[in-house]
Amino acid sequence: MLGRIILGFKVAAAVAALAAVTGFFILIHEIVTQCDYFATHKITIEGTQRLTHEQVARQARVRIGDNILSINLSLVRKRLLAHQWIAEAEVSREIPSQLIIRVKEHTALAVVDFGQKFLINHQGQIFKPYYPADQDDLPVISGLDLSDLKVFGRLESSYPGRTSVDSAPFRAVMQVLKLGQKQVSILPNHLIRQISVDRQIGLTIYAFDRLKAISLGYSDYIAKYHMLARLFSYFKQRRSIFDFDRIDLNNLQRIVVNPIKMEPHK
Repeated sequence: MLGRIILGFKVAAAVAALAAVTGFFILIHEIVTQCDYFATHKITIEGTQRLTHEQVARQARVRIGDNILSINLSLVRKRLLAHQWIAEAEVSREIPSQLIIRVKEHTALAVVDFGQKFLINHQGQIFKPYYPADQDDLPVISGLDLSDLKVFGRLESSYPGRTSVDSAPFRAVMQVLKLGQKQVSILPNHLIRQISVDRQIGLTIYAFDRLKAISLGYSDYIAKYHMLARLFSYFKQRRSIFDFDRIDLNNLQRIVVNPIKMEPHK
């Protein structure tokens, strides 16, 4: 009986000690996380291109005056990644009073049209629906299927059961768009209005203000762009040819041009 009493006292003492230690650390935590010394005086935001600092801070739900130690960095990062334009996010703190947020935004490469329009980034991933307020100088891609493209991060759950295939039409579109990103490209992306995909024949590009058609097929795009540059140079030298409606470059051995002749002055 005496042994049991002693054991009971020991257990009670251990529980009391544990409760005291726990209470002490809770008290310290409350003091530290409410101390004005650790109030956030500066929020540094880096990497923004499209978004403003105010938009990023609002998405992160952080503000000047928040206790720097009470901010859940992991939760703030998840909030940032939930924004449609943010591809990557990193959050850190510098004691005693600075919060640092680094983001990498998606850069829109083109609009893909499945009946509903979406933006794709430079990796060819769908990252958000397209709205009229978004960029209006992007090429619009038609003729692809949803299964041709990859869906970025959080949007994958919107399309359960789908499989992403690196298809020939998708690879062809990305090759043309990458050629259009080059500074010396004869057909820069901002001049392309539409890329039409025919899964059997290949790509047709509609470019410039009058929507001239340029058929490229499925291969040899670098050689075809070089030929296009030579054709444009030839048109400038031939005063009788003012413009063109269509150029067929599917076969470099048999190029077809539908020219528009300049009307003679009366």
